[in-house]
Order: sequence, then structure tokens, then C-alpha cells
Amino acid sequence: MNLLVSEGSQPQALLALEDGTCFFGRACGALGEAFGEVVFNTSMVGYQEIVTDPSYAGQIVTLTYPQVGNYGVSEAAMQSGGTALRGLVVRDLCHTPSNWQSVGTFPDFLHDHGVIAIEGVDTRALTLRIRSTGAMRAAISTVDLSPESLVARVAASPAISAHNFVADVSSREERVIPALPDAIRARGEACRPALRVVAYDCGEKRGIEEGLAGVGCEVVTVPFDTPAARVRSLDPDGVFFSNGPGDPRQVTQTARAAEDLLGTLPVFGICLGNQIMAMAAGADIEKLPFGHHGGNEPVMNLLTRKVEITAQNHNYGLVFDSMGPLVPELCGGEAAHVRDLRHWVERGIAPVVQTPRLGRVRLTHVNLNDGTPEGIQFLDLPAFSVQYHPEACPGPHDARYLFRAFVGLMDAWRERAVGETRVSPDYLSIDVREGRSPHAEA
Repeated sequence: MNLLVSEGSQPQALLALEDGTCFFGRACGALGEAFGEVVFNTSMVGYQEIVTDPSYAGQIVTLTYPQVGNYGVSEAAMQSGGTALRGLVVRDLCHTPSNWQSVGTFPDFLHDHGVIAIEGVDTRALTLRIRSTGAMRAAISTVDLSPESLVARVAASPAISAHNFVADVSSREERVIPALPDAIRARGEACRPALRVVAYDCGEKRGIEEGLAGVGCEVVTVPFDTPAARVRSLDPDGVFFSNGPGDPRQVTQTARAAEDLLGTLPVFGICLGNQIMAMAAGADIEKLPFGHHGGNEPVMNLLTRKVEITAQNHNYGLVFDSMGPLVPELCGGEAAHVRDLRHWVERGIAPVVQTPRLGRVRLTHVNLNDGTPEGIQFLDLPAFSVQYHPEACPGPHDARYLFRAFVGLMDAWRERAVGETRVSPDYLSIDVREGRSPHAEA
């Protein structure tokens, strides 16, 4: 059993992993115990957005950046009404923040929200352990400080895939977020004042709602298990499937709604929503070794050949080669799938598969770190999705153009010729640099 110890004046705490690795540290949040899946996040800022992201339900999050809490906490950074993660692991937590927006300290925030947290841990060693072994079950305890006992209890705890965490974090009532007035004016007098988007809340971040409102959409957020018939009754211009925690194969109600709605309205999905839409097309879902969590993942848009630095948070992803056979005439003559999708980056091709359920699907985005799929576009339906977070919160804003792409898809769908069921697939061909201010370019 590997054991690492840290000294300090705060109550002692123990982090135990299912492989037997243990780290002693100091309690820096609520006291007690937390069991969950341990992952690491590589963002340098945005700790409050991370701990209030509902997608972390069931997980113990390790922040790789060593100093956390320096600028305190503020209401503006909240991505939900509270916290859903199981626990937090940091190297050095600041107890005396300095920032003009700060209304309190991060340790107090964690304590007030009941988050079990540990500091003084060698997060570099922990991250390397996760990278070599994969995401594991783990526990943080200020009660059981016996490594043997806590490791045994971790081994007996349920896996994250055994529970539908979306049901825990989804809103139970519908709510409406109005479009921003400036965004409505920017759409012009010839357009409908606001596009109505029904958003399935599978753990939706506030930043996503604000991103849609910021491009002129009235967002009607509904619970994750809302039937498709109710969505149609709201007369939307489009449907959005949000991010969320856990294994998408547990979210059967949302998957059924996606199958029913795809092809009838423009649809956009992010993260868990991407996985659910891919499943509707017949794709398999896999659990990644340690997932993608952070604000510095490079992704190439195969349509524009531009690279986006993206914010991500997921442990599951679609298996592109499970969606169907390649269409050789749309894949540079190739008919054989490759596992590492950076092959298509090198070829300069956005490959297309023929799915058994929903027609042709094109791979649009690829992760340049590991060659996994990051975005798909349905060519015979008005729908697309990405695995990463265009709203960031925290993270870079390179991918915010995707909200405008969704608006473009909805406008094109409304304006299509009578009897025409397809729209031009060019709505995703937006240069990542479009819309940036001169200051941002500099």
C-alpha cells in the first residue's frame, strides 16, 4: 500500500483509492466522508465553476493547479444552485483571498455547501496515478483514518455507472430564460424576435443557458425525463440536450426523447447530450481511461481546419466506428475505419458513416491529444453535437461560435422550401476567429 503524508494544524484527512494508494492531508471543507470516482481537472482557474458544475455528480475532483482559492468566491461564478460533486482534492488552498468581486473564502464555501475536501495532497503524484491506472473509486474521510479500513470500504462501494446521476441534478420544474435584448436586436427586424429552444436539463450549466440567450434564444428548460410530446407542445424552433453526469446509458428517458425528436426539429447537444444523440443513431458508448477534464484540450474542426482550445468535462464518449460503415465516396475512397481519428486530421477529410437509423453522420471535430471524436453532424437531419463545452465557464471561448451555428441551423430550417427536409450542411463551417474583437485577437 502506497502512503503519502502531509503535516498541518487543520483536522487530518485521508484520501484512499481502490488500488490501495493513500494520501494523508488536511481537511479544508466539511468534515465527514465522501465516496465517489476520482478524476483530475487541469484548469488553472475556475475552481468555483468546477465545483458547481452538476456534471461532477458522483465524482471526487482533483485540481492539478497547485494554488486554489486565491480570488475567493462570487455569485457570478455559480454554474448551478449548489454543488453536486462528492469531494475535492487540492494541493494548497488559500484561506485569505484577494479580489474585488470576492464575497467569501473558498474553504468557507466548501464547508457551507457540505463538500468534503482535503488539501496538502501531492496532486501531481495523484494525477500521474490516475493517468496510469484510470479513473478509480475513492474516498475522502476525516472519520476513518485507517488506510486498510478505508481502502476496503472503497472497494465495496458502487461504481459510478451503477446510478443515474442525471435524475439527481436535473431540475424538476420547467423554467424560462429570456433572450438577451441586445441579441434580439442583432438578429434584425426580418427575423422572428426570439428563437424558442427547449433545453433538456441533464445537469445544465448556467453558462450554457446564457450562451443560448446571448444569441437570441428564449430558453425553456425542462426536466430530463420530459416526454417528446410535451416538447412539441411548446412549439420550439429547436431542441437542446445538455451536459450531465455519469453514464449516458442510464439516462433512458432522455434517450427515448432524442430518438423521437431527431429529424422533426433542429437539435443541438453538448457533452452528455452528444452521447445521447449518438446513441439514438446506434452508436456504442465507451468509458475513457481517465476522461477529459480541463480547459486546455485542443480540438480540430475538420470542416474549417481550425483548432479550438476547449473546456471539457466527461468520462464517457461515443465510439465513432460503431455508428456504421464509412461512405467511401465521402471519405477520400477509404472504406476501413481507424481507431485513432487523427488519421482524418492528417488526411484533411471529415469522414461520413451510414447509420442504420438516422442516415449519414459526419465526424466534424477530433481531439488532437488522443484522437477521440469530439463532434458529429447529421447530414440527413437538422442536428449536430459536440463533446466539449462551448460556453467554457471556466475555460477558453474559442468554441462559442457553436451557439451561432445552432441559430443558423434553426433559421435555415424555418426558411427551407416547402417539402424540403434538408438544409445546407455549411452551418458548422464557421471560422473559430469570427466574431472576436480586435483586442481579443491581439
